[in-house]
Amino acid sequence: MIPAALRYVRAGSVEEALAALVEPDAKALAGGQSLVSVMKLRLARPALVVDISRLELAGIETADGELRVGALTTWADLAGSAELRRPALAAISECAAGIGDLQVRNRGTIGGSLAHADPASDMPAVLLALGASVALKSAAAERMVETREFFLGPFTTALAPGELLTGVVVPLPAAGSGSAYASVEHPASGFALAGAAALVSPDGSSSVAVTGIGSTPFLLEAEPGEALAAAEVFGDRFAPAGYRRHLAEVVVERALASAGARTKEDA
Repeated sequence: MIPAALRYVRAGSVEEALAALVEPDAKALAGGQSLVSVMKLRLARPALVVDISRLELAGIETADGELRVGALTTWADLAGSAELRRPALAAISECAAGIGDLQVRNRGTIGGSLAHADPASDMPAVLLALGASVALKSAAAERMVETREFFLGPFTTALAPGELLTGVVVPLPAAGSGSAYASVEHPASGFALAGAAALVSPDGSSSVAVTGIGSTPFLLEAEPGEALAAAEVFGDRFAPAGYRRHLAEVVVERALASAGARTKEDA
């Protein structure tokens, strides 16, 4: 299909992008791997598309006890980062390496994916388990929002009109920690029927989040079996709710096992 009529602006700076995004029904375009697809189906019909792909919002760095990832950092950059192969952060590169195909990984960005908020998206579970926050900027102010408060519903986030997601901040886990991501994907679409991320600390405590089974990715606030039994899980023509719940139990177990093994790698 062909997208509905729209206007297009290529922003030359963050300030220019923010000025354009103030307009009602404006959407930011990063790598285009999510937004363009839904525009072609006319599930999204922005009046104005603001291309931010040339802004200097990419990069991976650690400083002051934090990992900072620019919003325009691609999946390929994340998958290939030596910094993200450390056991404590390995879930990020592991997850990124399995997203889409080569074209998607080379063009798709972490910021664009988070702003799109597909409930079957993989990376949100990883960032939830790692306790990450997203940096949001408007023409008037900047703010940090924890990922657990950012995803509000299917394709719905805490981004306010006129705001731009500029980066992701992850507190560096304690030395000796391990993280991992595991999923079972639909064989045709590649989207997760169930995905899970785990961070295991040296003392054996853990943080676990799941994706693909509900309206948003979410943290497991109790023991995994108990939390998944109580979770509201959706079913569809690809997988009934009971099967998705079972898959979630399987990938949680796998993620915890892999993350636990990585604590020994960094011992």
